[in-house]
Amino acid sequence: MAQHLPRYLTSAIAADVRQKMAFVGGPRQVGKTTLALMLLGAEDERHPGYLNWDNPQDRRLILRGEIPLQQPLLVLDEIHKFRRWRSLVKGLFDTHRSQVSFLITGSARLDVYRRGGESLQGRYHYFRLHPFSVRELHPEPTHEDLQRFLRFGGFPEPLLSADDRTWRRWHRERMDRIVREDIRDLETVRDLGLIELLAEELPARVGSPLSVASLRDLLQVAHETVERWVSILEAMYVCFRIAPYGPPRVRAVRKERKLYLLDWSQVPEAGARFENLVAAQLLKFCHFVEDTQGYRMELRFLRDTDRREVDFVVLRDRIPMFAVECKSGDRGVSPSARYFRARTTIPRFFQVHLGDRDFGNADTDVRVLPFLTFCNELQLP
Repeated sequence: MAQHLPRYLTSAIAADVRQKMAFVGGPRQVGKTTLALMLLGAEDERHPGYLNWDNPQDRRLILRGEIPLQQPLLVLDEIHKFRRWRSLVKGLFDTHRSQVSFLITGSARLDVYRRGGESLQGRYHYFRLHPFSVRELHPEPTHEDLQRFLRFGGFPEPLLSADDRTWRRWHRERMDRIVREDIRDLETVRDLGLIELLAEELPARVGSPLSVASLRDLLQVAHETVERWVSILEAMYVCFRIAPYGPPRVRAVRKERKLYLLDWSQVPEAGARFENLVAAQLLKFCHFVEDTQGYRMELRFLRDTDRREVDFVVLRDRIPMFAVECKSGDRGVSPSARYFRARTTIPRFFQVHLGDRDFGNADTDVRVLPFLTFCNELQLP
């Protein structure tokens, strides 16, 4: 089934890869290979236009520059694991750009892992592939669809199976491969067991300002070490952090950052899991607009020194577009949303929930609406 589901980036990549290389980064098992094979028109990885660095035979062909020039599109998967991959790709592209288009994929941030060699500036467009969202899987999603996403996350295998046993095994095996294979290949880390412990600890800290000091005490390592390890997990698309937004007239916090996961199904508490789902959807929207339209997009949160908070603010070119508050129920407007609506220039405030009510408050100009309605009206990918 997954092989026949078009992804939201397909048309944008297909258009851009004709002029430049397309780099596609994203979490392990998010569907990058499936997307690449769809663009190749291939049934499986045996297609001659698909070369995987983890395959010894493909690796030899890549290093020798023996690429299949009869193919209009060439996919190089996981090549960022080669330390001098940048200069290698540059040479292939500069030599054969008139004959073949190049698609580079990897389960890490290819914009981070640019080690050695010549610059690729001006030669590629970068895309970040996210897990499925409710509107991507179904144009008119139902409440049952949303509950399925909350339970199993947005990664293709557990989502499409909708089976608890499959989800448990998939999650355990995926995290083991991220820590034992991906991080080992790309980073110099002495104690992978502690990074694994850190990854297991993060789901319980979703939605709150991340205290590196408490993680330092838990792991018994230096503050700088914890910060580096969290940054590595971010580079592997395990988690992401968002910074505070500090508008005028608000005594906003400045340094705290909130943590979320790309796989929100790991979050144990129901309210935090819903908030994480919304965060992942908004980050996907920001990355989609940034990668396809070129705007500078930011996902922030709004919190003042008196601990009033609105969960998310989306900015385009540093100008706020809208704010979003998450609530499990659909009763009334959050006092924090009401407070910040009156004291900021953020043009639209939404309060999303898992219920059915859709109403606006004339006094505060805050729209309270179901999350699915919010996704549909903003045409979120």
